[in-house]
Amino acid sequence: MTSSAHGPTLVGGRYELGELLGRGGMAEVRKGTDTRLGRVVAVKRLRTDLASDATFQARFRREAQSSASLNHPAIVSVYDTGEELTADGISQPYIVMEYVAGRTLRDILREGRKILPERALEITSGVLSALDYSHRAGIIHRDIKPGNVMLTPSGDVKVMDFGIARAISDASSTMTQTAAVVGTAQYLSPEQARGETVDSRSDVYSAGCLLYELLTGRPPFVGDSPVAVAYQHVRELAVPPSDHDTQLSPEIDAIVMKSLAKRVEDRYQSAAAMRADIERYLAGHPVRATAPPPPPPDDRTTVAPTGYQAYPPDPVTTTGRQPVPEPDDDGGGNRTGLLLFLGALLVALIIGAAFLLPMLFEDNPQQVQVPDLIGMTEQQARAAIGDAGLSVGQPEYVADPNVARDKVIKQDPNRDTFVEPGATVTITVSTGKPMTTVPPVVGQTREDAQASLQNAGLKAKFQEKDGDAPRGQVLETNPAAGEQVPEGTTVTVFFSDGPSKVPDVVGMTEDEAKQALQKEGFKAFVTTSNDTTEPKGTVIEQNPDGGSEQPQGTSVTIVVSSYEEPTETPSTGLPTETPTGLPTETPTATPSRGGPTP
Repeated sequence: MTSSAHGPTLVGGRYELGELLGRGGMAEVRKGTDTRLGRVVAVKRLRTDLASDATFQARFRREAQSSASLNHPAIVSVYDTGEELTADGISQPYIVMEYVAGRTLRDILREGRKILPERALEITSGVLSALDYSHRAGIIHRDIKPGNVMLTPSGDVKVMDFGIARAISDASSTMTQTAAVVGTAQYLSPEQARGETVDSRSDVYSAGCLLYELLTGRPPFVGDSPVAVAYQHVRELAVPPSDHDTQLSPEIDAIVMKSLAKRVEDRYQSAAAMRADIERYLAGHPVRATAPPPPPPDDRTTVAPTGYQAYPPDPVTTTGRQPVPEPDDDGGGNRTGLLLFLGALLVALIIGAAFLLPMLFEDNPQQVQVPDLIGMTEQQARAAIGDAGLSVGQPEYVADPNVARDKVIKQDPNRDTFVEPGATVTITVSTGKPMTTVPPVVGQTREDAQASLQNAGLKAKFQEKDGDAPRGQVLETNPAAGEQVPEGTTVTVFFSDGPSKVPDVVGMTEDEAKQALQKEGFKAFVTTSNDTTEPKGTVIEQNPDGGSEQPQGTSVTIVVSSYEEPTETPSTGLPTETPTGLPTETPTATPSRGGPTP
């Protein structure tokens, strides 16, 4: 940590500290600026007296790193963690978080503002969404309370301080830690207060306490000390929220009371299950929650019988418990003795709790919640099992016509079951519909091919195709014969449309004949002949003959007339030929010397 008389304080050599945003029993939070990235952040620094414990430092560092891996819109992101030496040489851990503009639920509740039931349920649903995500990542919050939930100006929920509560509970027991619990005792689960194994269902209980306070304006249990409140979490049944607000529905009571069940088996078994019930209520559908059964007699107080009937509509005691009735007799000595006994018992409880309560918050080996694997692919399921710290058993593969191939259809143990870390989870994976082989049907008739495919559990779709084979004979299939396909697959069967008849084109013009042949799938080969008197350009002969059946694509020879009629010369009135025996030259007259010839 660096600072100067005139300059700002830097944490980690890059985070410039600004105004104080909040201070609690464990830490202070300041607005800061990341000088490298230029973004606004929030920097939380743990108190020096907590930071001086080496075990706490190591475990806090591990938890902070786990929190940094969470990436969810309802969780305040953790950007960085580290430690700085204070002026006293103590290594002080810090966490750099996303800066969220908004207010905590604690601030809103302290103002005495009325929160509508639907809005209270929506806020809790957002908190449960964050918890479900963190639980799937193997992180339990352990300190859900109004001070750790923020509402942004747009109304979005942001949950803070993932992992910090666990780090504190992991530290060595001191009276200082007992004091640190004062602010959170009202939201402790019974198993936390008893020092038992804590799993994700503990967060469900704390979320129920939060919802209770949002609905009624007060937590389910109040008392003069954290010990008194912790005692009620373990021994007392909470008053239904509707006892404080008669407008709250029985369905809301059922949701809250199920989340506050003393025994973890009677609660919602996951944050997702509680959130789903809330969403059902908000959508106008029936909820699945029912009032949990009362705890067994050995788990209940013998000082004052409890139950819903034990609470008057307006309790006058600070703890919400029914006052102990006085004896009917007038014996002052008996009454005095009883009061002395109860007083001594109470003092013993308080003194014992003062020494034992820190030990109750020590971390115990956790059981692991089995994730919901149904519907995942085998690869996704294997990854989810590994991420939960569990082992993958030998998968079983079965055909299921109703589930796609490679999807998980069964798991053992079931979802939301709590098991020891490293326990084996076995999955059953669908291979889809049973497989069958496409039978060979080429060369068969349509009717025979359809029967063969039906016997193999397949469907047939017929499509005509040009071919030389007789009409209706199967030419090929798709998929091809011998391929493995799921039962019920449609196989396309291509059958021959049979040989085509050659059209009769004799007497047509050359162009007409070509078009007629091409239309029927034949080719035209043209030759000419003038050994005819048919007009030029007329087809006078074809081979093969018209009406014969030939494979499509066959060349048909057509003979086209090239005959041209002779052209007549116009008549001039003179003979066109010289008569035989006549002179070929015209005689000319020779003049007589003596006069005319006689």
